[in-house]
Amino acid sequence: MTDVLGVLVIARNGDRTEYYQDPNTYESAYTESTALGAAESHQLGSFLRSTYMSSSSPSYIADMKTDLVDTHEVHVHAKAGGEGPVVFDSAIALLQGLFPPNLANKIVLANETTVVAPLGGYQYVPIETVEPGNDRSLEPWTDCPAFEQHIADVYSSSEFRETAKAAAPFFGSVRDYVFGRPTTLENAIHDYMSTELSHNKTYAHRLPPTLVEQARGYADFHENAIFSDKDVGGIGNLAGRTILHTVLSSLTRIAFNGDPLQFLLIETSYHPFISLFHMLEMTKENPEIAAIPNYASALAFELRRGPAPEDRDFIRIKFKNGTNGGFETYHAFGHRSDIAATEFIYRIENYAITSQKQWAAACSAGFEDEWLHIGTKNAISSTIFAVLAAVFLLGMFILSKFIKSARTRAQNTRIRLADDEVSQPHLLPQSQYPDYGTLSTVGPGIVPF
Repeated sequence: MTDVLGVLVIARNGDRTEYYQDPNTYESAYTESTALGAAESHQLGSFLRSTYMSSSSPSYIADMKTDLVDTHEVHVHAKAGGEGPVVFDSAIALLQGLFPPNLANKIVLANETTVVAPLGGYQYVPIETVEPGNDRSLEPWTDCPAFEQHIADVYSSSEFRETAKAAAPFFGSVRDYVFGRPTTLENAIHDYMSTELSHNKTYAHRLPPTLVEQARGYADFHENAIFSDKDVGGIGNLAGRTILHTVLSSLTRIAFNGDPLQFLLIETSYHPFISLFHMLEMTKENPEIAAIPNYASALAFELRRGPAPEDRDFIRIKFKNGTNGGFETYHAFGHRSDIAATEFIYRIENYAITSQKQWAAACSAGFEDEWLHIGTKNAISSTIFAVLAAVFLLGMFILSKFIKSARTRAQNTRIRLADDEVSQPHLLPQSQYPDYGTLSTVGPGIVPF
């Protein structure tokens, strides 16, 4: 089946500086993208272009405009929370590779002047940022009491404690290379070590062999335990359940002949990859992907038309782990080939979280009192803000009235009659003036001395 109708791609951001996440809440610290990260994402964009926009590719989307982007056919979502700035930069770099500058990106003006877009025809593809305050589809795990309890349950599980015990020698040996950072399994230290290994020449020369590989192994174990669940609809799969709604709705749009959408890119962090791998049962046959995907990884859901006389559409799932190699095909739910789109949607749609209300319900399950407390604090803060705003507006109103009144009084003191330059009540009778000699009236009410 080579007739690709469209594709949805979930891409991970490229390389960045050290990124710390609180091990108990997953609240994020600051990080920023690097030139290496931009190059990785650009390379991924070029790869996706050669895969889906080249007529020689078996995955070519035949009906899609490939030279100049059609923003009706291509949509881009980028995560704004957590690593948001890095994710956005990665999306920009990926799109530069996906739709490179083209001299055909030009306009002819009324005076017959031809203007080519800057940078040799740079193509500006709109990016819709997904803010956690409005949409939890790409970062549902923060500010979520039920997920925080899930994290605590993972740390207290027998498997985690046994792994921590086995890892004790490693964390003891690595202490001199993390400079005061906690050396425990809960506080996975791989991100710091790998970042320094890539960017710090002195550190790279000092770090003994195999330490970073061991750190990556424990980080994979840690993140796989946090972002998965034995139950498909469990809170551990929250990252997959929220992004799943976008996946399913986009595939439905691509399948509908009246909708122009053919390529959807979701640029995000590594978290939902792990959850989706488990939810789609891809890890059963491929346990090696139950881990953190590398920078600039991509998970593609291709919608393909079945061979004649088949009138159904099928979904093929492909995964590319980092910048090395190409796509590899994986199968969902134990299938040995592409899965019918109708079956795929039927088996997974009930686990998708489709709204903020559903996300709040999932996060408050068993934590109604705590959730109410959070809501109450937010309500109190909103009330205080409203009162302060009202006081400020009232003060401004009173001040404006005072200024207006003062201006009116000032204008009244400067009033002049039409036939008198000085108001008559301020003049003294001529007999009351001192005798300076003969007084002559120069003008009405004007007395020279």
